[in-house]
Amino acid sequence: MVLTLVAVRFFLDVSIATAMMGLMFPVYAVPVMCLAFVLWAAVFRSRPYRQRAAAMVLTILLASCSWLFIRTDGMDADTRQNFKWRWAEAPENRALQQSGVLTTVVQAEDTGAEWPGFRGSNRDSIIRGVELKTDWSRTPPVEIWRKAVGPGCSSFAARGGIIYTQEQRGEYETVSCYNLYNGAMVWEHKDKARFYDSHAGPGPRSTPTLAGGSVYTLGATGLLNALDARTGKLIWTRDAAGEAGVKALPWGFSSSPLVLDELVIVALAGKLAAYDAKSGKPKWSGADGGNSYSSPQLFTISGVPQVLFMSKAGAVSVEPSTGKELWNYPWKTEDRILQPAMSGDGDLYLTEETKGLRRVAVTKGEKGWDIKERWTSGELALNFNDFVIHKGFIYGFDGPSLSCVSTEDGRRKWRGERYRGWLLLLADQDLLVVVSEKGDMALVQAVPDKFKELSRMPAIKGKTWNHPILAGDVLLVRNAREMAAFKLPLKDK
Repeated sequence: MVLTLVAVRFFLDVSIATAMMGLMFPVYAVPVMCLAFVLWAAVFRSRPYRQRAAAMVLTILLASCSWLFIRTDGMDADTRQNFKWRWAEAPENRALQQSGVLTTVVQAEDTGAEWPGFRGSNRDSIIRGVELKTDWSRTPPVEIWRKAVGPGCSSFAARGGIIYTQEQRGEYETVSCYNLYNGAMVWEHKDKARFYDSHAGPGPRSTPTLAGGSVYTLGATGLLNALDARTGKLIWTRDAAGEAGVKALPWGFSSSPLVLDELVIVALAGKLAAYDAKSGKPKWSGADGGNSYSSPQLFTISGVPQVLFMSKAGAVSVEPSTGKELWNYPWKTEDRILQPAMSGDGDLYLTEETKGLRRVAVTKGEKGWDIKERWTSGELALNFNDFVIHKGFIYGFDGPSLSCVSTEDGRRKWRGERYRGWLLLLADQDLLVVVSEKGDMALVQAVPDKFKELSRMPAIKGKTWNHPILAGDVLLVRNAREMAAFKLPLKDK
């Protein structure tokens, strides 16, 4: 039994062999083997010796070799594997079969980006100036278009009727530009690079950032690009990971570039690095804080603009122009994924995967920076789903359920539907737009009284680990298989 399992391991599909850091095969295969062995013993216990021996050998071979015929297309947040036959067509082939890049160059407007990058203008998933009709049974969202997309965990950036995302197309990591209103491709930029992990699958993890007339992208293998947002022409490229001497973490480089004035700041695992936005020339590099899949975030604290970054070591704040450390807050964990957040009173909200959510007050005095812990709450056990803050309350995913806790003390106000997904907050309407891991979209009231879902409808199929965006009245959703655009019904003014 042991020998056959060891031998089979050399011939497994890479997705089975590497899943769960290489532990999936023994975790699944050993119980299957044991169950098969018990069934053999029960069925053949009274048969002659030779029949029992032959059946035993056949049972062991079937229980072990059956793993050669399957693959996994990743697992969901509850670690359930999506098993497929090994020879089944990969979903990314649908995107490869699409062709017909438009030759018409679409001019991007200079009125500013509707959605400049990861989680919006302030990287907080908060939208103002938009109110929706909430009864989707009467006025449902209208699907504008739907099309296959290459795998990846990237979200979108949007400006002037054009959207940008990152995807994997065969052996090429691709920055893709599409028309917001019909889904037609405008241009694409390809790099010969491919990243894969058996958890989320192949493809880039970060989201493009729009600034000026350029779009900045970081690939899962550490390639940093600056492209002309109008044409896709390469302005400059850097092997940012190689220059920083950092190797990709098990889930790849996931930081979305932060553009401040003339600087592009990226996180390479747990290390910040800054480049000149126009030339790509390295400007500064920070210390390595350990594992991180988070992105740098701009805050102004005590009147001081600063870049805050979460890593394995905790939180570190640096001066944007020089990378000089302003302050740090030690709070160790294995992997940092989520973004920090700030409430209206200036306090910060940080996360740790086992302890939950923590509120800290950071102020600058005559003797330097002072950091005080307000509270730590395990009643909002955030994992890889970001959260939003609204009118003194925090909305996020406590494991598989949407929940609300108070900023005052971290106590839970309600725990609602099992969504496990991604949030957008329409602040003017006290409304959450939820896109679930299963591809449904829903409207939920952002009020502390009780959980109340107003509407729900299916959006896309397949595991959805990509943040949605709202460009005007168009909601864009995507996953590793497809993307779709929906025109949302706006509230009458």
